[in-house]
Amino acid sequence: MRKRRVVVLGATGSIGESARKVAHDIPDRMEIVGMSAHSNGDKLRAAAAKDFPNAKLAVSSGSDGVDRLVELATMPEADLVLIAIVGTGGLRPALAAIEAGKDIAVASKEILVMAGEIVMEAAHRKGVKVLPVDSEHNAIFQCLENRNSAEVRRLILTASGGPFRKLPADKLPDVTLEQALKHPTWNMGAKITIDSATLFNKGLEMIEARWLFDVEMARVDVIVHPQSIVHSMVEFVDGSVLAQLSHSDMCFPIQYAVTWPERVANSLRPLDFAHLSKLDFEAPRYDDFPALNLARRAGETGGTLPAVMNAANEVAVAAFLDRKISFPGIWKLVAQVMDEHQTIAHAGLDAILAADSHARARAAELL
Repeated sequence: MRKRRVVVLGATGSIGESARKVAHDIPDRMEIVGMSAHSNGDKLRAAAAKDFPNAKLAVSSGSDGVDRLVELATMPEADLVLIAIVGTGGLRPALAAIEAGKDIAVASKEILVMAGEIVMEAAHRKGVKVLPVDSEHNAIFQCLENRNSAEVRRLILTASGGPFRKLPADKLPDVTLEQALKHPTWNMGAKITIDSATLFNKGLEMIEARWLFDVEMARVDVIVHPQSIVHSMVEFVDGSVLAQLSHSDMCFPIQYAVTWPERVANSLRPLDFAHLSKLDFEAPRYDDFPALNLARRAGETGGTLPAVMNAANEVAVAAFLDRKISFPGIWKLVAQVMDEHQTIAHAGLDAILAADSHARARAAELL
């Protein structure tokens, strides 16, 4: 039994708060030795003073922000870096942590969406683990138990369907910001909540799964499961399906990433199957919510296109949060930027970051 010494990048967000809860719940297995926040230094210092007085702290806003994150991610006393930064800011620290021989726990989808080929190659070369923290990918990770990807017929990601799962297509242009920010089962930040409403969140997860588990996009599927109890499933070539179930609490996947390959008792609420009235499943509305089709196209094409899709979506979501475009306008903007892009296959990091920057600029122009 060993204690993992963990750096949490993005410690004041929802994932970071859950990570702090886990560390408090299993102190003999998890010690937070470093924490970062983007700009909320007061909240970061308060969190550290309460439970982690010896943790090194960094605020990443400002011109030297990435350097501060890299310094935390490579600190000698850490052996696991949990990356919970929304957006592209976690990419360079993730690669730096890998090069320093640290395992990384990924809660930031953009890292593998933008640069999955680069990240997984680096992890393989350095002999470190890339541990998934998203509830869906952590569920698949648990179901696979290191099995060869050749045994997998399908990875089945579950989606809540968001707040507009049953809304008629002709009503989507009338969706308000307030309605879109009301997720039915998860409490998340504004950007991820909007992504869940458009299903871009699930589209990003499809691409992430492709790299994490070494399968092509054709073997990654999505099913809508509004209760968010079954977090994802694996269908094997023999027709058997394994699923992972738990309450909707990010402490579960964070703890498993930290204690893997062991399981450790905790204070989290277990499932009571006698009180689960039903578990529903239904097909996504691909035509009405085109994010999944755009993501599949990006994942199948590869190269710089996933980075372009992700960047355009970030700009589009920001515009929707500022009430500058309609809800369906998010899909339309992303599709137009993707259609215009000339993809570079097997792109290096510089080409990926250049594509990201160009896509953001082009999306802003189209707005």
